[in-house]
Amino acid sequence: MGNQNAIFLEVIEWFDETGKELVHRIPESGSGDIKWGAQLTVRESQAGVFFYNGKAIGAFGAGRHTLKTANIPILTKILSTPWGMTSPLRAEVYFVNLKVFTDLKWGTRDPVAFKDSELGLIRLRAFGVFNVQVIQPVLFINSLVGTQGIYTTEEIEGYLNRVIVSRFNDYMGDTIDTILNLPARYDEMAEKLIERLRDDFRKFGLGLKQLYINAITPPPEVQQAIDERSRIGAIPDMNKLLQMKAAMAMEKAATAEGSAMGTGMGLMMPAMFASYFAPSAAKTDQPLADQNTCPECNHPVPRDALFCPMCGHQLLVLTQCRYCGKNLTPKDRFCPRCGKPADEKPAPLICPNCRTENLPEAKFCNQCGEKLPGA
Repeated sequence: MGNQNAIFLEVIEWFDETGKELVHRIPESGSGDIKWGAQLTVRESQAGVFFYNGKAIGAFGAGRHTLKTANIPILTKILSTPWGMTSPLRAEVYFVNLKVFTDLKWGTRDPVAFKDSELGLIRLRAFGVFNVQVIQPVLFINSLVGTQGIYTTEEIEGYLNRVIVSRFNDYMGDTIDTILNLPARYDEMAEKLIERLRDDFRKFGLGLKQLYINAITPPPEVQQAIDERSRIGAIPDMNKLLQMKAAMAMEKAATAEGSAMGTGMGLMMPAMFASYFAPSAAKTDQPLADQNTCPECNHPVPRDALFCPMCGHQLLVLTQCRYCGKNLTPKDRFCPRCGKPADEKPAPLICPNCRTENLPEAKFCNQCGEKLPGA
């Protein structure tokens, strides 16, 4: 859609060819003089947010919509002569991609300090993947995108990674005593992390769909100590240790060349000791697909609903309080829930021990592992 079009009505639509764009603005360069009667086509996986004279007029779901402005073909061009033939009635459409963006990476850029009850102070590296989806298009644009023409996952992945690592550090400090039995708790930890992160993501109009922990790795010397402890734990008494050593020696002899007896023993030994090394049954339960929920009462709501049918909460959010997450109108100067100024940002949280800046509401420092004031 060109900005110099003075005669024809616009047909506005957008296709994401890269698969990475969260938001795409039409026109791509600046704003436009979209005319009365322009046709906006929104796909099932999209939402269209119409801005007119600098304000968000509304969000449109799937279908074809007629846009109404005061720009009249030819007439508006003539009347805009005092402004250099440029209409002062500016408008733009932001297309928001509502699909689930998968395989976004998270991980510790630097090792995170953790106080282990048995191993002492150690530094851990953790990494995994997460899936995210825009659930409040207007709030997402007003809080993160701003006036950017194109906003991709690469631009938000770094910040979300920092939030996940901070909440991961808090969870480890609150609930984990030692990392010796940590791998068996990855699924449980991921579920708890999602609960902690849900409000952090909702402040920006995002929904955290899934989060997976691929690995939490201590330094090499700590890994070696864990391996040695695992070997001892797998053999509770000396009799079983001797049995295992004998079995290993017999199996080694069975593979020797030129020995018929050894060949027979080699075939029998795996079956004899299979019961000692049988793997546990794999989990087959799959988590249910997440549903859109009301942020106030957590009642399931239709995807395109503007209000919650249970509590009447407005689901189309323009902005939120930075402190308590209360939905605000564009004219609110103070939050009706906590009383904080609507445009005030929370002060950064500085660790008194190492002077490292942490995210607001963090409980443990990401650098030194010490508990933060007020946690």
